[in-house]
Amino acid sequence: MASYSVNAAGVDHARRLIESRQYVLQSTWGDVQPTPDDENDYLESHTWQEYGAWHLGLTEGADDETKARYAFGCGDFRRVHRMGLIACRYRAAEWHHKEVELAAHGLLQLLDDVSG
Repeated sequence: MASYSVNAAGVDHARRLIESRQYVLQSTWGDVQPTPDDENDYLESHTWQEYGAWHLGLTEGADDETKARYAFGCGDFRRVHRMGLIACRYRAAEWHHKEVELAAHGLLQLLDDVSG
């Protein structure tokens, strides 16, 4: 099983999006989650740093500037999705990645406070 660390840049990016009200409260994450083709399209006009900012986790040992490096995506490259954060929290909890789980939980709490 892969090991993950929290992507501080991704958490900060999600926090800024939430605070600026760039979020979706209700969506079907499986329908709006970026596909591999969406990710490739995004990378054609954005940097790896910008791509990474949409992910809450970093895969330990994966090469920089690869999609394998970034895990636990929570947005659609425009807005953060509440269901994306829930999916991140659930997957992280399921596989015992406590730091990522807690980061997603904190962002969910912030989102709920802001969207109140």
